[in-house]
Amino acid sequence: MNFTLSQMPDRHAKPRIEGITMVMDKGLTFEEAKQFIENAEHHVDVVKLGFGTAYVTPRLREKIDLYQSAGIPVYFGGTLMEAFLIRNQFNDYISLCKEYNIKYMEVSDGSITIPHTEKCGYIEKLSALGTVFSEVGSKDAAHIIPPYKWIELMRAELNAGASWVIAEAREAGNVGIYRGSGEVREGLVQEILTQIPGEKILWEAPHKAQQLYFIELLGANVNLGNIAPGEVIALEAMRVGLRGDTFDLFLNK
Repeated sequence: MNFTLSQMPDRHAKPRIEGITMVMDKGLTFEEAKQFIENAEHHVDVVKLGFGTAYVTPRLREKIDLYQSAGIPVYFGGTLMEAFLIRNQFNDYISLCKEYNIKYMEVSDGSITIPHTEKCGYIEKLSALGTVFSEVGSKDAAHIIPPYKWIELMRAELNAGASWVIAEAREAGNVGIYRGSGEVREGLVQEILTQIPGEKILWEAPHKAQQLYFIELLGANVNLGNIAPGEVIALEAMRVGLRGDTFDLFLNK
């Protein structure tokens, strides 16, 4: 940090297993990615190449190398893995990850239907090769999953080898743990937390109000994902009480 302030929350240092900021790269150019790293690398724990953008991203290898050389792990969006699965190309997906030295992988079933035991099988196989995020929740706003089912799925996927479970929200932040308006389904979140440790959940929270909710609920070291590259510094300031919304959160009055 640039100077000293008292009464600051204890923000875990990188490499973190709690307090993760996952950034979604939806198509930054190579130069934009370079500028992003120069500005925010100390506050970024992992970058997701959103949905299937890796397939059409120019200079993909150079971009992945750029992130990795800065000590920032990169992984392909879960939608890309689903695209491989629906085409019976799971082994090709593994080969792709190895080709690009991708050590983080996401297993999701937001776009296709996968029997849950089969999904857990993919998690188990990939966890032997690297670090797995498994995503729980549907991208279909009409598909409402009851809280007990969220808990059941999350528990099974952690047991299968996932390092973290991702609570689905899409990049728009309007499904899964959120209502169509973007409002947090608070009852769902709090019920999940009665059974699943908060440090094992990465909450997709693309919007400021959503980020604020989880910081107020779980503190500076809550795991947050789908953060826009341009919002990383603002989020870090909010995490430590240096934004109006959280200004009083960590002060001893």
